[in-house]
Amino acid sequence: MSQQTSPPGGSGPLPATGQGPVSGSVRPTGSSPGKGGRPSFLGHMGRVRNLGLFVVLVLLCVIGALTSGNFATRQNALVILSSAAVIGVITIGQTFVIIGGGIDLSVGAIVALASVWCTTVATQSYGLGGMIFCALAVGAVVGLVNGLVIAYGNIVAFITTIAMMASARGLAERISDRQSQVVTVESFNSIASTKFLGVPLLVYILAVAVILGWVLLNRTTFGRRTFAIGGNQEAARLAGLDVRRHTVVLYVLSGLCCGIAAIMLTARTTSGASNLGDLYELDSIAAVIIGGTLLTGGRGSLVGSILGVLVFTTITNIFVLNNLTTDIQQIAKGLIIVAAVLIQRRGRGTVTS
Repeated sequence: MSQQTSPPGGSGPLPATGQGPVSGSVRPTGSSPGKGGRPSFLGHMGRVRNLGLFVVLVLLCVIGALTSGNFATRQNALVILSSAAVIGVITIGQTFVIIGGGIDLSVGAIVALASVWCTTVATQSYGLGGMIFCALAVGAVVGLVNGLVIAYGNIVAFITTIAMMASARGLAERISDRQSQVVTVESFNSIASTKFLGVPLLVYILAVAVILGWVLLNRTTFGRRTFAIGGNQEAARLAGLDVRRHTVVLYVLSGLCCGIAAIMLTARTTSGASNLGDLYELDSIAAVIIGGTLLTGGRGSLVGSILGVLVFTTITNIFVLNNLTTDIQQIAKGLIIVAAVLIQRRGRGTVTS
């Protein structure tokens, strides 16, 4: 028996799985049953893709262990996890935005702006709480601006976030005068140096963010609406969803993730700088793509995105340990992205055939 869920505010019913034109979009990948209670074909595909990424990650670890004696050590594992933590938090927000049918190319610049703003002398005078609040507020406000321009200004996300990328980076340079701002609040710097049971606090922050993000995406009405809007905005609108308001919330969520990442990155570097977060937008989008999320929206997996982050971080670590140049790293990442997109297109062709 199917059910209908009414969005808050009486905006109308949300078609349940298998009803109406948005039925294929409402289902999170791998979480909804098909006919007769059996897992859907897309659900199987999502789990197979995640398993494939896990196998790739294991193979990369084997390659790393064979090519470098320093790879298979506890210290190096913590380095990989700590490096993945910052971009991982950003990728969570990016996953929500892309599943919802958008894209955020300004995430790296938001990280830089939040980092610079929270490390000014005036902000540091308020201590740890003031710095954390400032970084989160900057991220949320910039995300809000992105969302409002896209949803109510009817400007495509690609153009809007590129403009924000340039503006936020420029504002960060102006505030910092293109100089690093040293953090003098030791309690803030300790965010990166603190460990529990030998594991850095940054890793715990990522774990909590992933758990909360997974629950929000797969176990709440907000997540179902995100899939529905990403799959077919017009159908979602006709079903009674407030597409514009939901779009704004998605970009605010992405901005908040950038604010959290800015706190983590600033604590690691013990300084704020306008060049922080450089190319993070590409890394986060790449992780989302190889994690199985469609760039056109409507289908995706947060677990897959995090596995994508770990794959890229492990590749980078292997290259660094083997003294390979950054150009080879970028070539490898590019090839992986192209391969992931080709696999996605092949998979979509299989579904529709």
